[in-house]
Amino acid sequence: MVKVASGLVFVCMLLVTSVVYSQSNVKIERFRDLVTYLETHTQFKFAYPEKLANVTLTVNEGVNLNDPKHLQQWLAPYGIEVVRKGNLLIFRKRNKATKKITGFVRDAESGESLVGANVIDLASGKGVAANTFGFFSLDTSGDSIAVSFVGYTYNKLSIKNAGGELLIALPKEESVLEEVLISGNDIRELPEISTIRLSPDKIKKIPVFMGETDILKTLQLLPGVQAASEGTAGFQVRGGGPDQNLILLDGVPVYNANHLFGFFSVFNADAINSVELIKGGFPARYGGRLSSIVDIQMKEGNLHEIEGEGAIGLVASRVTVNGPIKKGKTSFMLSARRTYIDALTVPFAKLADSERIMGASFWDLNAKVNHILSPRDRIYLSFYSGKDRLYDDYSIDEVDMKEDEYAEIKWGNVTSAFRWNHKYTDQLFSNLTATYTRYQFELDRKVHYQYSDDTPDISRNNQYHSNISDVGLKMDFDYFLNNDHLIKFGANVVYHTLRPGVSNFRSHIQADTTFGSPEINLGEMYIYAEDEVTLSRTTRANIGVHYSAARAGSKTYTSWQPRFTINQRLGHALSVKASYARMAQYIHLLVNSGIGLPTDLWVPSTERVKPQLSDQVALGVSSVYKHFEISVEGYYKWMDNLIEYKDGAGFLDIDSEWENKVEFGSGKSYGAELFIQKKSGRSTGWIAYTWSKSTREFDNLNFGKSFPYRYDRRHNVSIVYNLAINDRIDFGAVWVYNTGNAVTLPTSTYPKATWNSNEPGYEDFVKHYPGRNSSRMKDYHRLDLSISFKKAKRWGERKWVFGVYNTYNRLNPMYIELDDEDRLNKKFRQLAIFPVIPHISYQFKF
Repeated sequence: MVKVASGLVFVCMLLVTSVVYSQSNVKIERFRDLVTYLETHTQFKFAYPEKLANVTLTVNEGVNLNDPKHLQQWLAPYGIEVVRKGNLLIFRKRNKATKKITGFVRDAESGESLVGANVIDLASGKGVAANTFGFFSLDTSGDSIAVSFVGYTYNKLSIKNAGGELLIALPKEESVLEEVLISGNDIRELPEISTIRLSPDKIKKIPVFMGETDILKTLQLLPGVQAASEGTAGFQVRGGGPDQNLILLDGVPVYNANHLFGFFSVFNADAINSVELIKGGFPARYGGRLSSIVDIQMKEGNLHEIEGEGAIGLVASRVTVNGPIKKGKTSFMLSARRTYIDALTVPFAKLADSERIMGASFWDLNAKVNHILSPRDRIYLSFYSGKDRLYDDYSIDEVDMKEDEYAEIKWGNVTSAFRWNHKYTDQLFSNLTATYTRYQFELDRKVHYQYSDDTPDISRNNQYHSNISDVGLKMDFDYFLNNDHLIKFGANVVYHTLRPGVSNFRSHIQADTTFGSPEINLGEMYIYAEDEVTLSRTTRANIGVHYSAARAGSKTYTSWQPRFTINQRLGHALSVKASYARMAQYIHLLVNSGIGLPTDLWVPSTERVKPQLSDQVALGVSSVYKHFEISVEGYYKWMDNLIEYKDGAGFLDIDSEWENKVEFGSGKSYGAELFIQKKSGRSTGWIAYTWSKSTREFDNLNFGKSFPYRYDRRHNVSIVYNLAINDRIDFGAVWVYNTGNAVTLPTSTYPKATWNSNEPGYEDFVKHYPGRNSSRMKDYHRLDLSISFKKAKRWGERKWVFGVYNTYNRLNPMYIELDDEDRLNKKFRQLAIFPVIPHISYQFKF
């Protein structure tokens, strides 16, 4: 870590020293320096009040200090007015009073909120960002403002005669083929680090597995984010576990984000409005997880007209419709998706008269209603439900016996939220949210033996289920004190109900037997306050504190979590950022496998199992060069009170106390990330590189020695490229490279004893393991390609998408096993399940 940190410091120093500005060899930092310059370099006479002498100034590139008009424009944001009378320049403080401007920023076509849109006072150069619901409050001393949002037309608006609340409707850019460059002076740089925002339009352009647009797979292509394994939607962030990611859908936690064992995620991109990933520098308003926040907002619905879109693919189809219930007042959004893998595979198995019929399917549904009660009040009702089903029907009919076996696994999520926005004053905005979420997993296995003689039939039925559900209520406030202070504060209460795992066994000779963990309840709450503050024209910060508590049995856990992020601009296009965040997590995930199996169990903190804790520091440098955004970040994270299954333990162990199956330990991770991104123009995309290391340490695992985490990968590279060939044809490519997963493999075997068996020389072998996760799979890499053809139709637009997953047929290992067939020459065998896979889909929009 010392080497990584020193490297980052060197990069920072190099970039800082490369930014040099000179105005005729005169260094101007205060108003009195400007006076000195004017005295020695111009013929003007001037007058000014003494109180201006120590006003701090920053000379921008291109400012001509010899031109009074340039001086007027340059000094206006500092509240200094320049009056010219012949050869005399009079400098004075502007007396014009400021006024408060409030309103909402929305999409001109649909009325959707534009989350995070920049609203700038052109007189002072200061600005604010619209909140989650598009609301902003701005102090302005001028007659015009600028509004900008990525992918939308940059607008300058006159507010000279504006009254009441503004509704700013931004139209989308007419053509993405034109290069668009917005002046950095009109962009409000947020005090944040390790934060990336993605739009659904950007996500849909990226080649994906089986042609199914997937938000979580797109996140895996970002620096600091790793896929769990081949083809899966699960992910890990900066050395953390899958349970340490807080995934929010309209503010509601989603506990299992995977369809079909992780091959797809539960999020339908057609139903999504915005996606935000936070990996570090967490604002105080978030809590409950250690590694990341994925904040996903669903579409609100078009307030003006009916519109829709959908797709028909090889494995699934989807359709989304939204529009007004009452124009300009109430809107809806409805989206549905279903796979038909079972409809394709099962008939073929039946035609072949196969003894085994296997099938898999999933469906999901998103719905939302948005209603404007009044200019000050708005309500939203959102809902999600999804279900997966995997089954195996096996039957064999022999002369003396008939065997029937049926096994089925089902799992799914339900989330719902009611939101009420209220504007109390021009400065105070609130959002009340009531939430419900549930994740449930069920396993059912039935076996029946029927004999031809007088032997009684034998039947057995094993059932297993686990679930977690939450009921929550939270209140969030945004207080726009002025352009220098945006204060957020609020509180949240949530009640968890968990059933870590219950088994039921029934047979023809035995009554129902039930064993497993009883239902557990956990109450959790938090309060927070944060201030997004402008410390100077070049320094912004987010300073806050998050306090949380949880009641586990007779024990109450509490945690004070300070947070801060600071952003220091060093010139027109360079910023240095730093952050610290402490996080606490009161629920845990017991992981059986790394491929997104739904058998992973959610368990709470108890009197014995303490909450997980983490501390993370991050340092970064970001810059803008022409159309490229470049950032370099380093981080270090400490984690305590982590849990892992004991060696040999699993979710089906017959033990009523899950706490007896786990060990407690700590972990740490550190690394460096490079992100180069191009957002506009004919070609867009990014390059992401991560160097990282993640370890774990448990007293009773690996002899108490530190060992690599299962997802410890030293190098991760992602290259994403999109090209708009013309108005009708788009091309996309993705190349990824990862160091192989850490795995536990034996390095040698030796005979333990000779058995008294019918086979002379038959021996029992003992495997020698040098350490936990001490071996590595082969490195992972693949190339995905896609090309799409759009065509305008009378009813809208249609698009054909052709793609190839794993273009050069790299057989990346899913897992490795030991081949025991040859007892004297044992070999490892890798399983790869995804060769080159072509795909095609038909998409439409109306």
